Amino acid sequence: MKHVLITGAGRDTGRLLALAFAASGAHVVAAARTASAADQTVALIRAAGGSARAVVLDLSSPESIAALQFERLDVLVNSGARYLEGDASPADIADTIGGAATGTVLLTEHLLPLLRRSRAADVVNLISAAGEPGQHRSAAHPAFYAAKHAQAGYAEILSARLRPEGIRVISLFPPDFTQDGSRDEGSPLTAQSVVECILFAVNQPRDCFIRSFHFEQV
Repeated sequence: MKHVLITGAGRDTGRLLALAFAASGAHVVAAARTASAADQTVALIRAAGGSARAVVLDLSSPESIAALQFERLDVLVNSGARYLEGDASPADIADTIGGAATGTVLLTEHLLPLLRRSRAADVVNLISAAGEPGQHRSAAHPAFYAAKHAQAGYAEILSARLRPEGIRVISLFPPDFTQDGSRDEGSPLTAQSVVECILFAVNQPRDCFIRSFHFEQV
């Protein structure tokens, strides 16, 4: 049974990821900023017969990250990030960059010793097309673009350095997508399709190294 930590698992795409990994037979650690959000996700997983535990994690807090302790981890899914658009206060900007950029780096570095002990470790980064060079189509605040470019840069060097150790680093660069909707040709990308890409990648044999997913935009 894989042990999987998913950040941002208290709602939306993070919750969908937690449910999907649990349904595939993994033990899920559902991390969210509030205990109530994490507990709700765990309750849904257990009601469906899955295995899960909840943890409170604030990615903008180094102390919160350092407090995380596990005995085993096989897959880290960095999906927690604050989307920011419109007018933003200095606190909003700091929270967005601190959580998605600094938080991703600190959390991954904190958990690398555990991942190195796994026989089949993966680090999955749900980035954004906003992290691609020259992409301007998202309506997100520039601070969100900055955070996602930082995530992308970290993932790129991490992939190169961990590949010799057999640890796969998988990054996804979806455009702004919807939580629900038609999955027909020409429709906006849905969260469920993003989740299925992640499950596909981590379930490939270890000789298959999918470094990144890039998506066409309609």
